Amino acid sequence: MTAPLSSWLDSRFQIAARGSNVRTEIVAGITTFLTMAYIVLVNPAILGEAGMPLVGVAAATCFAAAFASILMGMVANVPLALAPGMGLNAYFTYSVVLGLGIPWPVALGCVFLSGVAFLALTLAGIRQMILAAIPPHLLSAVAGGIGLFIAFIGLRNAGIVVSNSATSVALGDLRSAPVLLTLFGLTLIAGLSIRQVRGAILIGIVATTLLGWLVGALHFTPTPYDVSALGSTAFHLDLGAVFAGSHGIGVLEIIFVFLFVDLFDNLGTLMAVTKRAGLARPDGSVHNLNRILIADAAATMVGATAGTSTVTSYVESAAGVAAGGRTGLTAIVTGLLFLVTIFAAPYAGLVPLYATAPALILVGSLMMAPLVEVSWEEPFEAVPAFLTLALIPLTFSIANGIAFGIVAHAILKLLRGQMRRADWLLFLLAILIVIRFAWVAAA
Repeated sequence: MTAPLSSWLDSRFQIAARGSNVRTEIVAGITTFLTMAYIVLVNPAILGEAGMPLVGVAAATCFAAAFASILMGMVANVPLALAPGMGLNAYFTYSVVLGLGIPWPVALGCVFLSGVAFLALTLAGIRQMILAAIPPHLLSAVAGGIGLFIAFIGLRNAGIVVSNSATSVALGDLRSAPVLLTLFGLTLIAGLSIRQVRGAILIGIVATTLLGWLVGALHFTPTPYDVSALGSTAFHLDLGAVFAGSHGIGVLEIIFVFLFVDLFDNLGTLMAVTKRAGLARPDGSVHNLNRILIADAAATMVGATAGTSTVTSYVESAAGVAAGGRTGLTAIVTGLLFLVTIFAAPYAGLVPLYATAPALILVGSLMMAPLVEVSWEEPFEAVPAFLTLALIPLTFSIANGIAFGIVAHAILKLLRGQMRRADWLLFLLAILIVIRFAWVAAA
């Protein structure tokens, strides 16, 4: 790299001032990319079950991740990479499209509007009111519930868990090739993760796919490289159907869930990564927080337009921070690598469900970590947290889990005599949720 370019990058991103250098930032960006590149294969596998074209989703995933990460690096100058989020992609497919029967273009419209709402809340300064209304133990339970949700999807896709008329679910055939290959992939990914190998999930997905081909469980069908398929999901979002109200008030709930999970997931990741990078202030606040959240909102809107579910910040960014990344240049390098990966999108359909299942199971297990923050011996925290944790996977709906958790917390707060004027938003949400359930029951 030439000296003038290196000098410009240093002054633009304050690299030396943050104790780093250009080479370290580039290595950190590559490290972050390797740890989160699995989303290029997993996201199409999940959204593909909603009827979306695999190649188009893969290209949209790469484009959204590239745009979001580069924007974050340029606007906020933090080493935070973004991509379509795990959990919300599963909610998009299994709860919204397959569960409620909403066409995927309409679901993309809901994702877009959640991004607009996120931007409006940030610009209006209402974000802090929402943060204050939801207790930390409920947020921890939401994260854990989403983890169980996507892990269950992985177990089901692998055939490890199957439906059963007598017991609802049962153990699948452990002798079947998909189950054995999934267990191989899970063992490999877990082993590589324990060894702290960068890109462990991506390596596991590729290795499981290749092993499936070698043992005859997977057959590759040669297909021509179709560049035109790259944009097959772009500009397909249907805002007209959302505004027309043809799908009822359910779309408002969908938008709320997309917004709620993105907001708190984003802030949780942001606090963890910036603290590790030494970019958080002594009081825990983050410099350029509004810019970071505005970039995230813009990324979700662009991602929905390209044809993918909610874009959010990735906790895997911590891998780049551990490699020395301290500035937005790290995120930009990650984004550029996602941009290059677009040209590999036509091959996304070659990856079978049993190869991506181990990634879902492992990521789900990692999302259990926040549950240690719940005081399980205290019913005031334990009951709402448990209802949230259990109902998300058991009802196949993030919305139901959040709803029961909020209502339970509000009721227990009343019974405890702790209702304060500042809690008006919490109780308003609880009342609206009860009305919603009553309306659904009456209908």
